[in-house]
Amino acid sequence: MGGGDTAGRLVRPFALTGGRTRPSRADLTLITTVTAVDPPPTWATRPQPEHQRILRLCAEPVAVAELAALLDLPVSVIVIMLDDLLEAGRITVRSPRSVTRTPPDLDLLQKVREGLGRL
Repeated sequence: MGGGDTAGRLVRPFALTGGRTRPSRADLTLITTVTAVDPPPTWATRPQPEHQRILRLCAEPVAVAELAALLDLPVSVIVIMLDDLLEAGRITVRSPRSVTRTPPDLDLLQKVREGLGRL
């Protein structure tokens, strides 16, 4: 093994996904929050060590992008693995709330401006 892989990973990313290049779901984004289910349901098959690492990191809500960074894996691989965990009922996902465009409250902005002018 070469010394360039700081994580000491022995398995190539494509092997972690079973050769799949796309998840079955398209709604997992970089800012989707992932949380492990507690108590976890039982696995039908033995989970991969990477799945177990994801579940440990997801004990508290964590974003998909952060998981990829913590595990030093491409986001595309993380999304496929999260898809597996979601289908197994091991995690829940929460999409970011949409921000509605409302016009600014001009009265409030004027008060803020006046307050800043007094500083």
